[in-house]
Amino acid sequence: MVVFRVTSKKTNPYEGQKPGTSGLRKKVTVFQQPNYLHNFVQSTFHALQIDNVKGATLVVSGDGRYFSEEAIQIIIKMAAGNGVRRVWIGQDGLLSTPAVSAVIRERVAADGSKATGAFILTASHNPGGPHEDFGIKYNMGNGGPAPESVTDSIFRNTTSITEYLIAEDLPDVDISTVGVTTFTGPAGQFDVDVFDSADDYIKLMKSIFDFESIKKLLLSPKFSFCFDGLHGVAGAYAHKIFVEELGADESALLNCVPKEDFGGGHPDPNLTYAKELVARMGLGKTPNSDPPEFGAAADGDADRNMVLGKRFFVTPSDSVAIIAANAVESIPYFASGLKGVARSMPTSAALDVVAKNLGLKFFEVPTGWKFFGNLMDAGMCSICGEESFGTGSDHIREKDGIWAVLAWLSILALKNKDKLDGDEKLVSVEEIVLNHWATYGRHYYTRYDYENVEAEGAKELMKNLVRAQSDLSEVNVMVREDNPDLSFVIKADEFEYKDPVDGSVSANQGIRYFFSDGSRLVFRLSGTGSVGATIRVYIEQYEKDPAKTGRESHEALAPLVKAALKLSKMEKYTGRSEPTVIT
Repeated sequence: MVVFRVTSKKTNPYEGQKPGTSGLRKKVTVFQQPNYLHNFVQSTFHALQIDNVKGATLVVSGDGRYFSEEAIQIIIKMAAGNGVRRVWIGQDGLLSTPAVSAVIRERVAADGSKATGAFILTASHNPGGPHEDFGIKYNMGNGGPAPESVTDSIFRNTTSITEYLIAEDLPDVDISTVGVTTFTGPAGQFDVDVFDSADDYIKLMKSIFDFESIKKLLLSPKFSFCFDGLHGVAGAYAHKIFVEELGADESALLNCVPKEDFGGGHPDPNLTYAKELVARMGLGKTPNSDPPEFGAAADGDADRNMVLGKRFFVTPSDSVAIIAANAVESIPYFASGLKGVARSMPTSAALDVVAKNLGLKFFEVPTGWKFFGNLMDAGMCSICGEESFGTGSDHIREKDGIWAVLAWLSILALKNKDKLDGDEKLVSVEEIVLNHWATYGRHYYTRYDYENVEAEGAKELMKNLVRAQSDLSEVNVMVREDNPDLSFVIKADEFEYKDPVDGSVSANQGIRYFFSDGSRLVFRLSGTGSVGATIRVYIEQYEKDPAKTGRESHEALAPLVKAALKLSKMEKYTGRSEPTVIT
């Protein structure tokens, strides 16, 4: 048994190590600076309660992006140096973000102990590679992201750190082979336990969904299916779930071999970046003559998802509303009813209408999954979602891309249970969405992203939007000048959220303009990029007349889009005449 020593190493603070809503994300070259990762990890240990470090069990894994292997070995040595009892690692260092949450909540060691938290190595849907992005975030004992009180403490620690603890002489651990490696140090025994990345997660999924009914759907010759892993960590789960457990053909899987650079692609499951899936589903520039009935994709760390039907795109806002509307009937986990539902503020109000019609508790929270986690821990929320392709439930405390795919397959299985044999046509994804609109109305919705904008210009744009709220009559003159048929702006504010569980207040969460017909414009600065700033503009129009829910979204929203760009003076402040991405 290898015996290691713990040494204290001198270091100096780095500027800008402030975790955003999804942790610390920077370019790989930034993380490769001497002690940059060490400083953040030690600052995190100092921000945690002592019993969540000394003698504790920690999970360390991620989406397998470039620099992950080196980072895992550094964190193992620092965990040993800080008195951690054991580290759990997914085989090859791979665990999806939702699987990490599941492991924290569900996995039990031989001695009965459970994980107290996790370092997740991911930059989510951002590109990977030597010159691309890396990220790290800490999740708590409930399986969810660290709250602001902890991330604020981490940041404060990074500004004054002078030393870190590390077991430098601890040899690198083979993380490619399942098994336990045991060492001895000043605090006693230290174990590194490498386990199968998928086992715990699949067990949890099988406790939530009726795999047999989904399997009948996938085995039907009338049904066809396609899943795109975008060369992210979802590939570590896709084959075992969709092929081995549910009987799908191997050819149904696209890009399901995890790669450290995501195959040179952008692992973001949207119509812009999931090009191969989009083309296969008949939505590309050269339409496929025979698209599958159902298609889906997940992002780099498999917490986001995109759902497609044959030549049909389901918006994330509609997706969570439709899952909520059908959950009790189609998903065994929810058979006894929903505790409540929630959405992030920028997400369309489609979920609100479902909640009102079904008499469910409803919550509108800031962007950031930790806000949903508080509601779930208090037993107030069962299903939640974000417009940024994140959907989930209280089975874990993260959004969950594969869960969302299984939820949709469950709905399709229920709608088609009597149609799998014979000549009767299957109920399609498009029909499910159209029927939903006929019942609840349609929320026309789009998001314009302006990525890597010069930060000062972005801040000035937001300040200008706040100033404009002081005189709505002037705003109405501006936005209605080119289109007098637009409704009047009747209210404007900066979204502020008071958590109903702990009373904490989150201010300045986005700038909102409300129109008299229920339309809405929202402007936010996003914290998910690694350089510059990203401005997100959300445009929404509600239509409850069934005769008017079939318009093309870009046509229905064109006047509001024009109003949003004029109101924000986008080109003046950013120099951009077009967005980077439209979803």
